[in-house]
Amino acid sequence: MARLNVSRMIERIEYLATISATAENGVTRFSFTDQSERANDIVQQWMEEAGMKVHRDGVNNLIGRYEGTDPYSPVLMIGSHIDSVKEGGKYDGVLGVIAGIEVVTQLFEREIRPNRSIEVVAFCDEEGARFHTSLIGSRAMAGQLTDEDLQTADEQGITLSDAMRQVGLDPANYASAKRDPKTVHSYLELHIEQGPILQEENQPCGVVMGIAGALRYNFCILGMAGHAGTVPMSLRKDALTGTAEMMMAIEQIANQYPPLVATVGRLNVQPGVGNVIPGTVVGTLDIRDTDEQRKLQVASEMLSACEQICRQRGLESRFELVTQSPAVRCSPRLVALIENALIKRNIKPLKLQSGAGHDAMAIAGVCDVGMIFVRCKDGVSHHPDEYASPSDIETATEILFDVVLNECIQTSEVN
Repeated sequence: MARLNVSRMIERIEYLATISATAENGVTRFSFTDQSERANDIVQQWMEEAGMKVHRDGVNNLIGRYEGTDPYSPVLMIGSHIDSVKEGGKYDGVLGVIAGIEVVTQLFEREIRPNRSIEVVAFCDEEGARFHTSLIGSRAMAGQLTDEDLQTADEQGITLSDAMRQVGLDPANYASAKRDPKTVHSYLELHIEQGPILQEENQPCGVVMGIAGALRYNFCILGMAGHAGTVPMSLRKDALTGTAEMMMAIEQIANQYPPLVATVGRLNVQPGVGNVIPGTVVGTLDIRDTDEQRKLQVASEMLSACEQICRQRGLESRFELVTQSPAVRCSPRLVALIENALIKRNIKPLKLQSGAGHDAMAIAGVCDVGMIFVRCKDGVSHHPDEYASPSDIETATEILFDVVLNECIQTSEVN
C-alpha cells in the first residue's frame, strides 16, 4: 500500500500555479515561454530529488528516468503536461506529472528499484493554446509531428520553429524525439476528469475506457466591410452574421449525434470597429467524438452546411484542417489493472469516456495506454475554479502506485 505525501503534491501544484503570465485570474503558461521554462526547471529539480536522471528531448519534452534493475527492458512511462490554456486551472495536466513524480519518490525513499525502468514525462504543449495545434510533444514522441507543424504560428506571428530556437532547440532535430515502440512497454496518465460524472456518482476516481478523437479547423469567412449607417440590410455581406448562422447550424447538427460535441471556441472579427460592418471573421471549429466514422461524417455535414450558408449570403468560406486525432481505446490489460486497484480499495470501478484530448492519444501509437480520472469539483476545467480535493488526489495516486507496481512486478532493494 502506498504511503503518499499528499501535502508535498499539493504544495507543488500550488507552486507551479504561481508560474503564470497572468498574476491573478487563473494560470496562463504557454509553451516555449519564460513561464514554461521556469516550470520545466523546477519540475526537473523535483525529478532529480526523486532519484531520476533528467533530460529534454528534441521538442522540449522533460523526461525523468528512474533506472530499473534491467536497464534494457522496455520502460513504463507515466506522463501528462504542465502547459495551460489562457487563464486556466491549477490541476489540468500538472496533477498527472506531480503524481508520477510522487510515485517514483515513494520508490526512491523506500530504496526500491523496479525491474522495469520508469520514465516520468512532462510533455511539451499538450493544450495547443499558443500555436493552435495540440499534443506537440507527445505527437513528436510518436513520430507524428511534421515539418508543416513547425511552421504554425502564434498570434504574434512567431512560428513553432522560431519558438523552439528561442529556448535553445534546433528545430531540425525534432524527429529525434521519436521513440521506438520496442523501448516503451506501457503508458499511464492520471488526469482530472474535466467533467461531472465522478461527482454525480460520488466517486473519487475512475478508469478511462477511451478518448474521443478530435478534428480542429481554422476558418476564415470573407464578406464586405461597409459603413454601418449607409449600407441597406438587404445589400450587406456581413461576415459576422453569416458566422453566427453557421454556428447555430453547427450546434443543431451536433445535437443530432450525441455524445459528439462541436465548439466554435475562438472568433476574431475584423475590422472590429463599432460603426463598420464586419468584413472578415477568423475562427476555430473543434469536433470530438469517440466514434471515428461518425466524427468524419458529421464534420463533412457541418462544413457543407457552412458552405451553403455562405453561398446564400454572398460570402466566401475557407476551412483549414489543422489537427486530426483519431479516437483511442485504452488497453484492456491496463483497464483491468486499474479496475482491480479500485476494487481493492472498495471503490466502484466506474468506466468513463474522455471527451477531452490527452497525451495518451498520441502515445497510443507507441504502446499500450491507460488512464485514471480524478473527480473535479462541478466538472469545471480550463477555468480558475478548477479543483480536485487532496483526499481524491491521494486516492487516485494510490491507484496509480498500485498499477505501477503491477507493471514493474519484480522489485529489489537498491544496492
